[in-house]
Amino acid sequence: MLWSTGFIGAKLGLPYAEPMTFLALRFAIAGGLLLAAVLAFRAPWPRSWAQAGHIAVAGLLLHGVYLGGVFASIDLGVEAGVSALIVGIQPLLVAAAAAPLLGERVTRLQWLGLMLGLTGVTLVVWRKLGLGLGTPLGMGLSVLALFGIAGATLYQKRFCADMPLRSGNMVQFAAAALATGLLAFLFETRTIVWSGEFVFALVWLILVLSLGAFTLLYILIRRGAAARVASLFYLVPASTALIAWGLFGERFGPTALAGMALTALGVALVNLRR
Repeated sequence: MLWSTGFIGAKLGLPYAEPMTFLALRFAIAGGLLLAAVLAFRAPWPRSWAQAGHIAVAGLLLHGVYLGGVFASIDLGVEAGVSALIVGIQPLLVAAAAAPLLGERVTRLQWLGLMLGLTGVTLVVWRKLGLGLGTPLGMGLSVLALFGIAGATLYQKRFCADMPLRSGNMVQFAAAALATGLLAFLFETRTIVWSGEFVFALVWLILVLSLGAFTLLYILIRRGAAARVASLFYLVPASTALIAWGLFGERFGPTALAGMALTALGVALVNLRR
């Protein structure tokens, strides 16, 4: 439920700041708050420069590629619910990649689920493009975000599962702030309109998402299998669609609803236990 509000916060704040500018500010403040917490509570740091490097790479995938893709996609007109649905297919990718990378076996039934899930997302995206809601570039950025979060989940599980949460999060936000800040200086005007809506969205995304939901994600990855943790993400599109319907009037037609049902069935097959 917390993760779902990230898409809503993006849509609420993006009219007042460009996507990379918005993210760089968010990451810099979140990283600063965590640095203060690390120093105040004398929290442990990463045990080596190698571990810090792995943590930074996972942060770039999760915060830079994933969130950067989502924010840029919504900025180009893709609806929050559609972006959430595209990214929500990531449990299927993680399940497929977990076999060679983490030694988890993928069955024929799970491969059937992968195909059904991809078919469902294709139905939703095709219908929205036909209605002129979003551009191919915007949809492509959501797909890029999908691969970013799938890669981040696998990388985090393999190389960073035992990272110290406070300092590790801080390293990840610092790396992402540098990357998005560089993109903002190269391609954006860096203009921010300080409205009440923007401040609310910024504070919500920092406290509830960056410091809350991401910490919960890392705890889940530390304690559970990557595919099982990723499977929870399919709850996000439905939650996002419900919130976006209430706040922005976004609606899904029969084709999109059928696509969501197919994707839900696919995820169920991937995670079905004997």
